[in-house]
Amino acid sequence: MEKKTFELIRDLSNAFGVSGFEDEVIRIARDYAKGSVDHMDEDPIRNLYLYRETREEMDDPSDDRPVLMLDAHSDEVGYMIQSIRDNGTMEMITVGGQIASNIPATKVWILAEDGKLVSGVVSSKPPHFTSAAERNKPLDITELVIDIGAVSRKEVVEDFHIGPGCPAVPAVEFEYNEKNQVALGKGFDDRIGCAVVLEALKRLSGKKLGTRVVGTLTSQEEVGERGCIAALEKVRPQIAICIEGAPADDTFSPAYNIQNGLHKGPMLRYMDIGMITHPRFIRYAFSIADELGIPTQKAVRRGGGTNGGMIQNQTGAVPTIVISCPVRYTHSHQTFTALDDFEKVVELVCGILERLDGKVLASF
Repeated sequence: MEKKTFELIRDLSNAFGVSGFEDEVIRIARDYAKGSVDHMDEDPIRNLYLYRETREEMDDPSDDRPVLMLDAHSDEVGYMIQSIRDNGTMEMITVGGQIASNIPATKVWILAEDGKLVSGVVSSKPPHFTSAAERNKPLDITELVIDIGAVSRKEVVEDFHIGPGCPAVPAVEFEYNEKNQVALGKGFDDRIGCAVVLEALKRLSGKKLGTRVVGTLTSQEEVGERGCIAALEKVRPQIAICIEGAPADDTFSPAYNIQNGLHKGPMLRYMDIGMITHPRFIRYAFSIADELGIPTQKAVRRGGGTNGGMIQNQTGAVPTIVISCPVRYTHSHQTFTALDDFEKVVELVCGILERLDGKVLASF
């Protein structure tokens, strides 16, 4: 892996980008994409559009190549300050799906109103002060607060410039273990997908493709695919590939039921709560993987959802597949992903885009 690509993955993971506040992620992506695409656009909801063709080529009515949307979402789960108590602790809400057991006693960064990051800790009542009944009942997220070590509401507001609406993310620094090619960091759902989109566009730069590929890094997926809805109006794709950092199940599932494990290659899902994947498109993707010798994983999910369901269902009759990098412990503060899986996902995406054209699409 090139040093620049490794640094991209690191920087995307470290970036502050809770839903609605994806600015730093988009800045990093813009810097990396320079030279790989013809031009970039951004909209008010912080979607980033990456165009391989010139504006004139995209608008050329004589170009009958289908428009392909290559998408990943730029946001991560996190928190938002709801209110500040008199003692200086802050009540919060979660942004994106999380469970209470993953959150307490962890460090977070709060983005203050003056643009500075303030360190805090998610805290609950210490065991010294809890009753037996309290210790034995499930913890509720509403019982958690963020503490920055202040002693009053006035201190929080006037000295640290924190108020209701300030966002927060896990305070986690990217790490990499060369022995097993595994990275540890926050937000690999879906920053690893963003890296795939950017790297694939870089590797395909200058190549004539059978589709007009538009890369999209869409915002606010974790709170209802909101950025994707806006992007669809702009891109109007005829076919789409979504790249995800999907939950790995290899640490708690029996061997026969592991459908998304580290070091096993890209995972393609047949179904989740948002979509039944286009059967001919997914078969085509698996055939390309077989041709290229890329190991793959097949998944059928009882839950979960992605932008793929929104693209397929919102625009009507758009063949869509979701290709995922396995990520352990998604929607928690610390997540693992394997960079050899990242490489295989990029190879598969490039392989599909180099072969896909209007004739293949018509066969779907």
